[in-house]
Amino acid sequence: MRHERRRAVSGVVFATLVLGVLLAIRPIATSTLVAAYVLVLAAIGVASLTRLLAGEPDLRASAFERALSLEPEKPNRPPDLVRVEREITLGISSAGHLHLRLLPLLRDAAEARLGYDLALRPALAQERLGDDVWKLLRPDRPEPDDRHAPGASVAQIRKVVDRLEAL
Repeated sequence: MRHERRRAVSGVVFATLVLGVLLAIRPIATSTLVAAYVLVLAAIGVASLTRLLAGEPDLRASAFERALSLEPEKPNRPPDLVRVEREITLGISSAGHLHLRLLPLLRDAAEARLGYDLALRPALAQERLGDDVWKLLRPDRPEPDDRHAPGASVAQIRKVVDRLEAL
């Protein structure tokens, strides 16, 4: 900011000196010189304001000062987390999405936690997961009649996740 102020003041001083010289030798009419001077001052003001609003870094500042003036980067959310959150939201709102996208994802997580395929050992999986969770995750679960109907409730999804975390 200090550098920008210095730059603007230098421009105004230089323009004023040029105006003084031109008024002394009067190569053109005084009114034209004053109008040009006002136009140059306006240009200096607009350029300074533009640089200030654009946040142009002070090139004379040290790297340390520039680093201190930067805002810290906002932490990015992992893309996989964003994808899973989206799948859960859509699985809650749509039975079709629940059946086609969210349940396969939850089945994969269950198989990873259990260490075996749910379809190969259904009785053991049902015993370890519990009846409520098994009812939702069982591989032979029929497709919904109305894909646009609401999917699973938040409580059901939370129960499945809690049970998988407990394994």
